[in-house]
Amino acid sequence: MIDAAGLRVMKAIRDEGSFTAAAASLGYTQPAVSQMVRRLEQRTGTVLVERLGRKVRLTEAGEVLARYAGTVLTALDAAEEEVAAIAGLRSGRVRLWAFPSSSATVVPHALALVKRRYPDVVVTFNEAEPPESLAALRAGECDIAVAFTYEGLDLGEIQEDLESLAVTKLLDDEVRLALPKNHPLAKRKGVSLDDLSDDPWIAGCPKCRGHLLHLAREAGFAPDVAFETEDYVAVQGLVAEGLGVALIPDLILRTTHHPDVVALPVEPASRREIFAVTTPDLSRVPAVAATIDALVEAAKVHG
Repeated sequence: MIDAAGLRVMKAIRDEGSFTAAAASLGYTQPAVSQMVRRLEQRTGTVLVERLGRKVRLTEAGEVLARYAGTVLTALDAAEEEVAAIAGLRSGRVRLWAFPSSSATVVPHALALVKRRYPDVVVTFNEAEPPESLAALRAGECDIAVAFTYEGLDLGEIQEDLESLAVTKLLDDEVRLALPKNHPLAKRKGVSLDDLSDDPWIAGCPKCRGHLLHLAREAGFAPDVAFETEDYVAVQGLVAEGLGVALIPDLILRTTHHPDVVALPVEPASRREIFAVTTPDLSRVPAVAATIDALVEAAKVHG
């Protein structure tokens, strides 16, 4: 095995013309240089240096190593500098995947924090619901997934999926009932789902639809799902026109709230847990850790 130290010695011997001068240029002792040459000759199985009194001359094999040393050592120096820049947050790349409602709230705030604090760190963003984002994380296609789970619904499934991953909780997001403002129950302080068992419903993403079905089943009825859309602006538009009622997370309502829609607490309360997920190894990468810290900070503002 030819190592970087051996290559540096061969190049110094060629440039300086003696073991003593080579040792001085590298900051080594002369015996240390001699020992490194002997070790390199043993590893390569051939003579690398021809000794001529106090002078030395590289053999053909030694010249080959010295010739390649410049290219190899330059590449190593560049690699060390690039790694040092990443470790020191002077550069780095983070691939972030997040579900839609977080991408309109927590994520932009976090990205702004990273950009302000570490201008040379690049965070790329892709929007995806938790099943897809977690699969991308496991496949090495992203570095951080912002995901969620609904309380009491798929926690076991999610926990099993996250067992080998590094999970950082961001916030608890309460889910509210969205009713048209002229709905008979709109002036209540809170509403139980069974009070709306005869109303048409508007369902969201697959996980959100599963959450609705779960809560309705717990309340003793099967909801009549009249419309399905993952666009919460569209959900509120449908609700405002009296075409149905819906469950909408607080995170959405804080950024977009239709004036003709009333959002009431669910009785009993329902919420979802939002978290940032990465791998244990990636969690030690400075740029990834800094981005997760920014997500935590942003979540405190939007939580």
